[in-house]
Amino acid sequence: MTSETYLIREIEQKDNAQIAAVIRDVLIEMGVPKVGTAYEDKALDIMYETYNKKNAMYFVIEHDGKIIGGGGVSQLDNFEGNTCELQKMYFLPKARGKGLGAQMIEKCLTKAKEFGFEQCYLETMPYMKAAKKLYQRNGFDFIDGPMGDTGHYSCNVWMIRKL
Repeated sequence: MTSETYLIREIEQKDNAQIAAVIRDVLIEMGVPKVGTAYEDKALDIMYETYNKKNAMYFVIEHDGKIIGGGGVSQLDNFEGNTCELQKMYFLPKARGKGLGAQMIEKCLTKAKEFGFEQCYLETMPYMKAAKKLYQRNGFDFIDGPMGDTGHYSCNVWMIRKL
């Protein structure tokens, strides 16, 4: 791959350590609490295994042989309804500002539609302004409270989009 090639592909087991490091690095960079957020999720260290199930998919962004970001979709936990969640979408600084976020959202939502989901939910933090703008540009609207039970009680911005 050339230095300007960014590949969005399905996660492989060999990506587990790299994507876990990316997510934790971004969360630390953003000052996200380590409790009540994705930082403490057991799934971070076994992302391939976590998403290797029905109606779930996780994608990584590879650049020069390194994982620099990722994002996925899966059934929204503890929610009655045909709703998925956009999950663990985090990019290192070198992946930002290149249109990769919109590409990742499109890839995830296309897969969610293939799985038959009717809407997609997400949670974020109030100070993640660029992320909130990205989500809004891609059809997500703010809602007044959480849906399901993600375990991320420190995330207090909730958004939804019909598929």
